[in-house]
Amino acid sequence: MYGQDSEPVTLARDCIAIIVPAGDQVMLRKGARGLITQALGGSFTVYLDGNLFRIAGEDADALGKEPVPPPQLPPDAEDEDVEDLVWDQLRTCFDPEIPINIVDLGLIYECKLQHAEGGERDVEVKMTLTAPGCGMGEVLVMDVKDKLEIIPTIREARVELTFDPPWNRDMMSEAARLQTGMY
Repeated sequence: MYGQDSEPVTLARDCIAIIVPAGDQVMLRKGARGLITQALGGSFTVYLDGNLFRIAGEDADALGKEPVPPPQLPPDAEDEDVEDLVWDQLRTCFDPEIPINIVDLGLIYECKLQHAEGGERDVEVKMTLTAPGCGMGEVLVMDVKDKLEIIPTIREARVELTFDPPWNRDMMSEAARLQTGMY
């Protein structure tokens, strides 16, 4: 079913996973064998027992992988540096079934930084999904929130899921359309 880019894996320990595309959380057991079909943005999509599962980067060790180190900012970072890092972090968020980041897919409608107390910042994101009924919606929203809140100086990330306007393939970057053959 999966190509030569898939990597065989045996779970080194029990770990929590999300069933793709349903979005339900399950426990995968130590010793389970499968294939890593996608390893992007620090999380992993694993094909196991006829299903796809998303395993978070914090559980990379269960797959024998190293977790992605958290983002860093220089001590004298300006708003522009933080905004660049926010967009870099958004580009590490991937739909577990599509190997294209959510920025290039055109799922980010708005991203605003605001100053908060003590030199910290809040970030507000409006995003959508490729399909309104996608069970992975809340998983992607939490992935965005978590990846933004680990940025130094970000106090809080508020992520709003919207379907107005509805997503369409014209919202994809040119590179994403080329990669998917949707040109």
